[in-house]
Amino acid sequence: MPCGRRARGRVPALGVLTLGVLALGGCAGPAQRPAAPVETRAPPPPANAATVPDVVPRPEPRSAHGNPPFYDALGRRYYVLASADGYMERGVASWYGPSFHGGSTSSGESYDMYGMTAAHKTLPLPTYARVTNLRNGRSVVVRINDRGPFVANRLIDLSYSAALRLDMIREGTTLVEVRALTPGIPDNLTRSAQSPPPALYVQAGAFADAHNAERLLARLQAAGLPGVFVTLPGEGKQSLYRVRLGPVASVAQFDELSARLAALGIADARLAID
Repeated sequence: MPCGRRARGRVPALGVLTLGVLALGGCAGPAQRPAAPVETRAPPPPANAATVPDVVPRPEPRSAHGNPPFYDALGRRYYVLASADGYMERGVASWYGPSFHGGSTSSGESYDMYGMTAAHKTLPLPTYARVTNLRNGRSVVVRINDRGPFVANRLIDLSYSAALRLDMIREGTTLVEVRALTPGIPDNLTRSAQSPPPALYVQAGAFADAHNAERLLARLQAAGLPGVFVTLPGEGKQSLYRVRLGPVASVAQFDELSARLAALGIADARLAID
């Protein structure tokens, strides 16, 4: 059963799996290949590519393909979430287009770069999600039917049309918020193109104990990381002291700080909003 399909930086379709891997319910990755470069040259789009409407969430059964308990891709193991309920994450979005148009996605469907779809490493297939470009406030609703992107710290891979509507084609990447939607439950869009972009930061850790936060703060400052600070728990919020860096204004800044944190053994840095 294929569980990893083609896309920029994702593994190609799998062939026959070993009996031992099948017994575990996961997927064995194929031979690794270099990640494809970021798609930055747009193909000739149809006349309505910039106005393709959002998909409308509807109840669907879990796909028979692309939803193993776990799978391996490019030397790393990923665990598929049991449910998308309550999922919200921020990070870097990329897009994939002409090199993969018409190919097979992890769910077994054909990839249509002019549809409103996306790829994600761990959300169940299919999942509907609202993706908001945090740099300009633009927002789209997509149907996630593929796996990836397996590149650096990328969070989601968008179709050409979704990326076009988010105004990220030229740069190839942008900072986004991804929020899973539940069919039948109203989607309360909190940002719009008229809203000013929020201040964005890299969060290195969150602690219930203020002393642990201060220790990490001192460690990062000693390592020469810029703009490190601790946020105090807000009224009515979870009592956590968050260690953050920034603000960051671009994917390049986010990538640089994430890489420096990873070199210090902090591999789970995330994008945060003030």
